[in-house]
Amino acid sequence: MMGKSIVCAVMLLVTMAAAQVPEYIKQCKRSDPELETCLKNSLHHLKPYLAKGIPEIKLPSVEPFIMDTLSLQLTGGPQGYRINLKNMEVFGASNFTVKALKLSEGSKPFEARLTIPKLLIHAKYTSSGVLIIIPASGSGDFDAVFDGVTADVKGRVSFNEKPTGTHMRVETLDLNLAIKKPRLSVSKIFNNNRILTEATNLFLKENGNEVLRALQPQLQKKLSAEFSGIANQLLENVPLQYFIED
Repeated sequence: MMGKSIVCAVMLLVTMAAAQVPEYIKQCKRSDPELETCLKNSLHHLKPYLAKGIPEIKLPSVEPFIMDTLSLQLTGGPQGYRINLKNMEVFGASNFTVKALKLSEGSKPFEARLTIPKLLIHAKYTSSGVLIIIPASGSGDFDAVFDGVTADVKGRVSFNEKPTGTHMRVETLDLNLAIKKPRLSVSKIFNNNRILTEATNLFLKENGNEVLRALQPQLQKKLSAEFSGIANQLLENVPLQYFIED
C-alpha cells in the first residue's frame, strides 16, 4: 500500500513539474544526440508566441517591433543629401527559419543562421540637402521591403542562479544581414510635390543597394540590441531546465 502511495506521489510530482513548463516552450533532452535540431524546432515552436506576445512574462508582440532613429548621409558635400528615419516599425521578424545552429563550446560563441522571407519597415522620414540638382528638404513616410533576408548571428551567454533555477543571459550579440533585394520608397513628402517625390523615389530605386549599404551598419546594430532585449526578457523568466531537461 505504501509503495503504491509513493508511486502516486512521484507521478503527482512529475505531473506538477511538467505543468510548470509554459506552453510556448518545447522542451529538449540534453542526452538527445540531435539536441541542436531539437532546439531549432523549439525556436520554430516559439514563433507564433513571439508574433502575438507573451503577457505573463511581459514580452510584447514583435509584430511589429519598434526601433528609434537612423540617420544616413547619402551624398557628399556641404549640401549632401541626408535622411533621418524615426518611429520605425519592423514587420516580419517572427517569420524566421533557423537554418543552422551551433551551441557555444567552452569560450566559443554560439552561432546561428536564420532566413526571413521578407522584412517590412515603415518609418517617418525627414530629409535635407540637394538630391542630384534638386533641393530635397522635406518630410513624409518611408517604406522599405527587404526580400530574401539571411541573418548570421553570433553571441555569448552567461549563466546565473536564481530561486527558479539556472538562467541564461545574452551578453553579446552580433548580427550580419544579407538581403537579396531591397525596395525603398517615400510618400507624402514635399507637400505632395509630385516632381520631388518622383525624383526621390527614382534615386532610391536606382541606388537601393548603395542606400542599403549605408543603412546596414546602423540597422544591424539596432536589430542586435532589439533581439538581445527580446531574448533576455524570455530567458529572465524561463529557467534553463525548461528548455533543456537532464
